[in-house]
Amino acid sequence: MAVYTDVAADELAEFLSGYDIGELLSYKGIAEGVENSNFLLHTTSGYFFLTLYEKRVALSDLPFFLGLMAHLARHGISCPQPVTTRDGEALGTLAGRPAAIIDFLEGVWPRKPNAAHCAAVGQALAKLHLAGRDFPMQRANALSVQGWRPLLDQASPRADTLQHGLQALVGDELDHLEKSWPKHLPAGVIHADLFPDNVLFLGDRLSGLIDFYFACNDILAYDIAICLNAWCFETDHSFNVTKARAFLNAYGRERKLSDAEQDALPLLARGAALRILLTRLVDWFNIPPGALVRPKDPLEYVRKLRFQQSVNSIRDYGVEQSGLVA
Repeated sequence: MAVYTDVAADELAEFLSGYDIGELLSYKGIAEGVENSNFLLHTTSGYFFLTLYEKRVALSDLPFFLGLMAHLARHGISCPQPVTTRDGEALGTLAGRPAAIIDFLEGVWPRKPNAAHCAAVGQALAKLHLAGRDFPMQRANALSVQGWRPLLDQASPRADTLQHGLQALVGDELDHLEKSWPKHLPAGVIHADLFPDNVLFLGDRLSGLIDFYFACNDILAYDIAICLNAWCFETDHSFNVTKARAFLNAYGRERKLSDAEQDALPLLARGAALRILLTRLVDWFNIPPGALVRPKDPLEYVRKLRFQQSVNSIRDYGVEQSGLVA
């Protein structure tokens, strides 16, 4: 979450008049994240999130995102739900941007995830994949391997100003992944951005999954790979095999992985690390003037990529292949 577009109080109050959510008491921008402008609203009916979709989000994709959240909720996945206007519309326009109000989920995201958090996320991700099987809409993953070369072209001219040799590292890795990326693996709806700040907990209980604005159709195991990078490293960027084992075993109890998925997981994890590294590099070098946004450190994912390059098999993540096979 972030704030790129400011919203005037009178303009917001007029926008809210189309909803049955009470009168506006206060609102504040949320600086975390990088994609859209987000605000926490407090009205006489409670708390809500307001999202203004910025230029990187295609207007044509919004029905997919909003429809997916409603679909998942009907299948028992705890996720935010779009609030509709009195006319039944989930999408409007505010400050020149497409805008939606999303209901508020209780919980906080874990700043220091432990193995129990990782297990809960593994279980929730598998249930999300299963729940998404009959979602009728489709959205291609614009940030799958075929979308990484344009990101490299944007980031590489200045990459070495951040770390010497970074341009060559990302270029060589992308060359390898483009040649080796797996095909014909089980695919379906994936979250594609299930980082700790997109998972809410009440104590040790997972209370909700949020921020579905990267969701798409892609390889299911690629979603697992994103989570291995996002959840299973320590603050010093060392890999925690206990967390990885907890995550993978919990996922496998809900949805078993095929041999092919498990064989491909180390390569998918390299790809996930490179994707995050590339998008963070692009964002690092392209912060809009005056934006309330905290760019995330690209070099974190240099270290994670180097670890994933050293992984030989799923056993290096702490699990035996036989335990996760369909």
